[in-house]
Amino acid sequence: MIRKATLLAVLTATLLFPAAVAVQGTADARTASAHRQAPQLVVETITPDVPREPTEEIRVTGSFVNTGAETVTGMRVRMHYSSQPFARRADMAAYQNGQGPHPAAWRDERYLQPSSLPPSAKAPWEFVFTPQQRGISRFGVYPIMIEVLDALGRQVATQRTLLVYLPQDLTVPRTRLAMVLPIIDQPRRAVDDTFVDDGLPAAITPGRRLGNLLKLAQSTTSARNLTWVVDPALLDDVQTLSRPHSVKVGEKTEKRPADTSAAAWLTSLRTALAKPPVVATPYADPDVTALAHNGVDDSTGTAIEAAGQVGRETLGRDLITTVNWPVNGLIDYDALDLLATGGVDTVLLSEPNLPPVTPPVTTPDASATVESVNGPVTALIADTALSETLSADTSTPGDALLNRRRFIAETAMIGLEPVTTSRTVIAAPSRRWNPDPAYLADLVKTAEGLPWLAPATLNAVKRGKGAEIDRADLTYTDQDRRRELGRPHMKGVKRVGRRADLTSAITTVQDIDVFDLALLRLSSSAWRDRAEAAAPYVAQVGAAVDGRIREVSITGGEQSPLRTLAGANGEVPISVRNGLTGRGSEVSVRLRVTSQQPKLLRIEHYEDRMVILGGQNQTVRVPMTALASGQTTVRVQLVTGEGRRYGTPVELTVRTTGYTGIALVIVGAALVVMLAAVVMRVLRRRGGRRGTPAAPQRRANATAGTES
Repeated sequence: MIRKATLLAVLTATLLFPAAVAVQGTADARTASAHRQAPQLVVETITPDVPREPTEEIRVTGSFVNTGAETVTGMRVRMHYSSQPFARRADMAAYQNGQGPHPAAWRDERYLQPSSLPPSAKAPWEFVFTPQQRGISRFGVYPIMIEVLDALGRQVATQRTLLVYLPQDLTVPRTRLAMVLPIIDQPRRAVDDTFVDDGLPAAITPGRRLGNLLKLAQSTTSARNLTWVVDPALLDDVQTLSRPHSVKVGEKTEKRPADTSAAAWLTSLRTALAKPPVVATPYADPDVTALAHNGVDDSTGTAIEAAGQVGRETLGRDLITTVNWPVNGLIDYDALDLLATGGVDTVLLSEPNLPPVTPPVTTPDASATVESVNGPVTALIADTALSETLSADTSTPGDALLNRRRFIAETAMIGLEPVTTSRTVIAAPSRRWNPDPAYLADLVKTAEGLPWLAPATLNAVKRGKGAEIDRADLTYTDQDRRRELGRPHMKGVKRVGRRADLTSAITTVQDIDVFDLALLRLSSSAWRDRAEAAAPYVAQVGAAVDGRIREVSITGGEQSPLRTLAGANGEVPISVRNGLTGRGSEVSVRLRVTSQQPKLLRIEHYEDRMVILGGQNQTVRVPMTALASGQTTVRVQLVTGEGRRYGTPVELTVRTTGYTGIALVIVGAALVVMLAAVVMRVLRRRGGRRGTPAAPQRRANATAGTES
């Protein structure tokens, strides 16, 4: 009995061994994942892009790399396929995501050579076939899966990809495709010509992000399906870098010479973007929804105006400012109203922002209409799947090919849909992408060669006739709102903005103020989820604003705040200094002077307008009336034309020596008495002079009488 039980156990273990090995292998793979990488399967080429003949040879090649720590043997590679094309884009997406079943049919299983692969060794593989051999006969997108199996038949690695077949004699309607490519960075300066760090010189070097974007622009100059979206603030920063400038290094500011590489980058970009349509984001790509939700309404219009001016100065051509691409393609009606008021008549949105009322069976036209406070605005909706192919990370071997195959397949599926009306689709990558120039240039060239696509540009997109679908209202969720610039950051921006408004309020030259641009940099969408990185910018702009305010001030109070008013009525001189220099340095301010003790010193609502040139002082004499002798304080405040206080008030001490009415009567009476006394004395003296000659006569008469 014991022997039977033992034999049964052995048989059971033997029968279950493959399953046990599989389970153990899975567990081991999970455990070992922390110590070693899984083997890597790479699809390297699929040619041609679109076979047109039943007997045309299709070649799929690739390699298997043992990225593990142990030698593997007996590895087999197998190609799965299906002769049935996908019916819908959704089915194709599920297959690529691994959610749908892999194709059941398979052919050409073979052993990898060499049969023994040590760590890091590579084994090439290849499959060659024709559409006819695989039962592929009609226009469509077909699944292909490459699978690698180990010696026990366990799946080691897979790669899913797509094959498009179009019979030579079949003509399909062309779908217009517009590709939108952004050149957008983060602000690099706080204000003036001082950079916060050395990040920009590094970013424009070849091989870095902005260097890659320049290379892409240079390699696609002849493309007819591209629209560029450029932030003029980036061009402004590069132009500033190409001139003598300053850089913050710790607590110090260092002077730097002009950067020649920056000048070369900007010149090259100007040449590359001379012909294709270029859309300008509002200056510094501000977070318009955050501006709308925090009551900073005027900044959007200023940003749009500045974008046109700066773009023209830096690129030497007019840029399109009537088209706007909000951050992440998401906007609500508050932000839409701000854009429409600023002159925007077209917005580029993501699919979730303006969803169809009911899920469409086919791909809808990219164009729709939304209502704003300024009337209807054209909404262009970017296709999510096509946009992902532009943003795809191609750093891993084989990724570029797989994403390129997906792009070809996605556009083919759109062309396959049973739609008789003309349509436009739009592809737009992530905003601050770092593209592989070679991959994107190849994708642009591929798009122009596909027989079911026609090139289009964003500014030329027109609504397809009969392609309209019912769409819901703009959808902007609470989660979308939480992604905006945070309230603490926006409070800091508003606080600095209120003080910066003072400087522009007294400037006589009505132009875009330097602090307008600085505040737009603080409001950039680049600071989303990066408030700490933005903090130094806010601090520097705030310090610069306070410094500019101090340049226009009341002088004299710091040396001698004492002024003396002699008499009942008099004038006290007060001087105002304008320490600003350069363009826009002329200011217009009002001087408001008030008495702190009106019963002692009266000033009749004095407020005088002064226009002062840069680098000059101006003095006014303020009339005052003393109602009593003594000492009082006078507050002197500069104000804007609208009556807003500008700068810190100055208090002057005025000493009065005037007299009251009673004092004047007493003094007058005293003067009368004194005058009467003087007159009496004069009269007495005159009377005395008249009596003086009679005395000698009397003495003479007396003498004569005695003698007789």
